[in-house]
Amino acid sequence: MQQNYQHQIVTPGDLLDGNGSLLQKGYSTQAVLNYNRSGIKVPPWKIKEWDFYQVSNDDYCLQLTIGHVSYAGSIAVKLFEFATGKHYEVSRMLALPFNRLRMPLSAEEGDLTYSRKDIFMQFQVYEGGRRLICRAGGGGNLPRMEVDVALSQPDKTSLVIATPFDEHRSCFYYNHKINCMPATGSVKVDGKEYRFEPDSSFGLLDWGRGVWPFRHEWFWGNGSCYVDGKRFGFNIGHGFGNTSAASENMLFYDGKAHKLGRVIYDLPAGGYMSKKRITSDDGRFEMEFTPIYDQQTATKLLFVDNKCHQLFGTFTGKAVLDDGRVLEIKEMVAFIEHAVNNW
Repeated sequence: MQQNYQHQIVTPGDLLDGNGSLLQKGYSTQAVLNYNRSGIKVPPWKIKEWDFYQVSNDDYCLQLTIGHVSYAGSIAVKLFEFATGKHYEVSRMLALPFNRLRMPLSAEEGDLTYSRKDIFMQFQVYEGGRRLICRAGGGGNLPRMEVDVALSQPDKTSLVIATPFDEHRSCFYYNHKINCMPATGSVKVDGKEYRFEPDSSFGLLDWGRGVWPFRHEWFWGNGSCYVDGKRFGFNIGHGFGNTSAASENMLFYDGKAHKLGRVIYDLPAGGYMSKKRITSDDGRFEMEFTPIYDQQTATKLLFVDNKCHQLFGTFTGKAVLDDGRVLEIKEMVAFIEHAVNNW
């Protein structure tokens, strides 16, 4: 039941041609293309790069971000509880960082470190896993946050997508999302410990590089859990760039990827905290989503004006694999989000 517009990239090579345009458009299940940053043909203040990690279980969520939009950057660590709404955060906004953060050219190799007096953050990448370390805050009204979490990456299966934009041929989004990574470790907030155990906790990496229009909007959802003792996950999204070559919708089960067609959902309709029906055009993703927590964020700095509703809740329904096998999903805690950005 694959859709005919889904173009899978299988030929290795550079991401960009000599004019800064995408050489290939579509998706892959591992990193195939080389992010040749030097091939970007726009002014340096238009380049955007980030590494975002999320680690969660059914009760709370950790988020770590190192990223920039060239003229502004963000270093942030957050932890929040779904049931109580308790929220702890230490963040640092950067003015005019440009390429000083030295973001890795691949999601599969290269450590990333940010170190200042009030915050130390490091993302280590090694064969078979990753380690997330952070020490931040403790001064003034800021909580003292200490993070040490290891993510196991049993296989390379993931979603990679190269998406163009209609506004200009030099606009693109190169995105690598990795989920289904069992997590082990802890976060300490002013001495209180939040544990992550691999039988109930998973990590997600959202690795993004690109050049895109100043104003844009996206819908994104992602989750991981165990189904019948096997790792299961999904990525769903729409609204960002020209996705005629491929959608970013995919199922993961026991280390294998299963491509979906289009998944369209309107989060604001009926109010963000109302129940949602989320389905794919090929009938392989049919879920009822019940929100339990709205993680709202807003950022304003220089030209940046971003707003996002990230809704955590439960998914119940079915997912159909490539071979027709139907997975019954019950009360899976995951998220969907709606972001409207000016950056």
